[in-house]
Amino acid sequence: MSSLAPTLQAFFTDRLVKQRQASPHTIGAYRDAMRLLLTFAEQVTGIAPSRLQLTDLDAPLVGAFLDHLEHVRHNSASTRNARLAAIHSLFRFAALRHPEDAAIIARVLAMPTKRHDQTIITYLTGPEVDALLAAPDQTTWIGRRDHALLALAVHTGLRVSELTALTVPDVRLGRGAHVRCLGKGRKERITPIRPLLATTMSAWLTEREALPGDAVFSSRKGNQLSTDAVASRLARHVANATPNCPTLEAKNITPHVLRHSAAMRLLHAGIDITVIALWLGHESVTTTQAYIHADLALKEKALARTAPEGTAPGRYQPPDPLIRFLETL
Repeated sequence: MSSLAPTLQAFFTDRLVKQRQASPHTIGAYRDAMRLLLTFAEQVTGIAPSRLQLTDLDAPLVGAFLDHLEHVRHNSASTRNARLAAIHSLFRFAALRHPEDAAIIARVLAMPTKRHDQTIITYLTGPEVDALLAAPDQTTWIGRRDHALLALAVHTGLRVSELTALTVPDVRLGRGAHVRCLGKGRKERITPIRPLLATTMSAWLTEREALPGDAVFSSRKGNQLSTDAVASRLARHVANATPNCPTLEAKNITPHVLRHSAAMRLLHAGIDITVIALWLGHESVTTTQAYIHADLALKEKALARTAPEGTAPGRYQPPDPLIRFLETL
């Protein structure tokens, strides 16, 4: 076995688990990045992953791996950057254990992330949320489970991994009803829930008949739902809701869109952005500011407040039908 194998194992067991106390989500993301890198390195070099040396993972190979992610696996630039961040973390750890390979490690650490355009956030409007929540067939066990899951996701803005990881004690009902979760960076947060949602959750947990350590949302066999299962169920309900709400068809709706929708609901209600950042568990308010950029209505309100004296607020309207026609060209 090569020197890379024990270093990689120590990176996960010592650095991530013991020292940083990384969340399961972070460990899973780093694991996937390393698995992809080692598999690619084996294809290129012909060396089995357990026999690869750290020197085999030099800057040219890592660069080729990043190109492979973009052009063969068709990963986005943000996903590419996340994989590179995992590699950088490994190499910073390896620098302490392999000073003899300092030059190779330095060249990999010097590889920059790729700049990319910031896309506008997709979120659901009020009518779209209503149509989605009405889509599950609540005469069935699975339909009632999905309705409770979607309602909780849209109201709390929990990440899909946080939703699937919820256990029965994490949902506190009665006075001061709330949900407790362990989010990114091992940050624990509490999110209050409305009385109507508390009633929905109470009914679901009563029907679920779960033990204290069981997952709130499970399969028929009692196993915790996977994030892929949630995405699959969501896609089915979106398809069922689209005939009643055609605007859903134009949107690519993932579980994370439900999180965006919760944030936009708070923003429209006039909640301060710093409070929204705490609600969502964002590390920085800068992340939350993306929701302001996504909402045209808020920008139009801001524009209306700056209208010159003696003018009516609102959008410009062409004064003549012919001018209106020319401006559409």
